[in-house]
Amino acid sequence: MRGLLGRFRRAEEGGSAVEYALILPAFITLLVGGLCLGNVAFAINSLHYAVQDAARCAAVKTTVCTSSATVVSYAQGRYSGPQISPSFSYSTGGCGHTVSASGSYPIILAVATLNVPVSASACYP
Repeated sequence: MRGLLGRFRRAEEGGSAVEYALILPAFITLLVGGLCLGNVAFAINSLHYAVQDAARCAAVKTTVCTSSATVVSYAQGRYSGPQISPSFSYSTGGCGHTVSASGSYPIILAVATLNVPVSASACYP
C-alpha cells in the first residue's frame, strides 16, 4: 500500500489539465463579460451621437428638422447601435433644442436576463 501512495504523490502527468480546468471557466467569464460591456458601451455611444446630431439638426438644419416628429425621425435614423429600440423625445426647453433617448439593453445570462438601462440627452442652443 505504501508503494502505491508514494507513486500517486510523485505523479504529475495530469497537473496541467487540472490547472487548465480550474482557469478556463474564469477566463471565459471574463471574455464574455468584456464583450457584453463593450456592446453596452457601443449602444451608449450610438445614443449620444444620435441625440447630439438630432439636437443640432433641430437648431441649424431647419429645412430638414421642421417639427418634433421629423426631429425624432432624424434621431432614429442616426442611431446605429444594437437593437435596443430606444425611444426618442424632442422639446424646446431652457437651454434650447433638447433631444433625449432612453432604452434598455438586455444581457442574457444562463438563468436570467439582466436589463441595463441606457439613456442620453443633448441640448443645442
